[in-house]
Amino acid sequence: MVDEKKRIFSGMQPSGLITLGNYLGALNNWTKLQDDYDCLYCIVDMHAITVRQDPQKLRKQARDLLTQYLAVGLDPEKNIIYYQSHVSQHAELSWILNCYTYMGELSRMTQFKDKSAKHADNINAGLFTYPVLMAADILLYQTDLVPVGEDQRQHLEITRDIAMRFNGIYSDTFKIPEAYIGKVGAKIMALQEPTKKMSKSDENQNNTIALLDEPSVIMNKFKRAMTDSDNQVRFGEDKPGISNLLGIYCAVTGVSPEAAEREFANAGYGTFKTSVGEAVVAKLEPIQKRVKELEANKDYLDSVIKSGGEKAGRIAERTLSKVQKKVGFPVKIR
Repeated sequence: MVDEKKRIFSGMQPSGLITLGNYLGALNNWTKLQDDYDCLYCIVDMHAITVRQDPQKLRKQARDLLTQYLAVGLDPEKNIIYYQSHVSQHAELSWILNCYTYMGELSRMTQFKDKSAKHADNINAGLFTYPVLMAADILLYQTDLVPVGEDQRQHLEITRDIAMRFNGIYSDTFKIPEAYIGKVGAKIMALQEPTKKMSKSDENQNNTIALLDEPSVIMNKFKRAMTDSDNQVRFGEDKPGISNLLGIYCAVTGVSPEAAEREFANAGYGTFKTSVGEAVVAKLEPIQKRVKELEANKDYLDSVIKSGGEKAGRIAERTLSKVQKKVGFPVKIR
């Protein structure tokens, strides 16, 4: 008897660009999971509208993100890759779970407090109930494991609480998901402010490397990257800029930290930064080439989008039907 693969669910918002940090910290690891797990990777466009969006831009960014998912090596034959908004069961289950989630739980969510501070003119109900939609995303697919960073751990905890509460009332309905702790992806910091994480939403474009940045742009950003004054290439808490660049170099080349320090022991910062930039350009070149090939093949992309939505919908409907029956909704006449 063959053991069933455990199911992993994860997703990203369609902000239009994937950074080097997203790629090395998450996406690159996703590609290593696809042979051993049953994976669903979602473009969470429903989550995105908690902040005001330009409709045309959001549609384009969602397609761009899906294209980049494929370009980094996620295989649509091995993974289900889809738009959240194409699977209506996300919204339907979210409403039901809202009725089993307490206001006090939601008000304690640190991300709600942070986003409310940033978007004080648009503190909407969706921003408040965002964790319930995230719970629906995960629970719809009877997910075993969820890759989470520290900033999402609180959301996984409330997902588990909601699932256990529902199961306690109606008997086992949802799997209780666990955090997926795999190989730690490289934690990539901002190039000019290396004490903070590289972020898609950073207003200073020189802080981030986008997956689709031109080679000349990448090189210029590395040349401007923050270093220090002692001209020693080594890891150290007192050297955040150099440590970040070394970490990037190790992540894209596979060289060990010790070997990287030896390689640049006698190099000046200018030479070192050029080498890091060239290594990143070489790593991203095949991905950028694949993006162009995919963008030129509209029919293939459309087929992936259609197939992914249909596959996800079939799994989601099984869970939703079970939930609807348990809460007492009338059975659909087929």
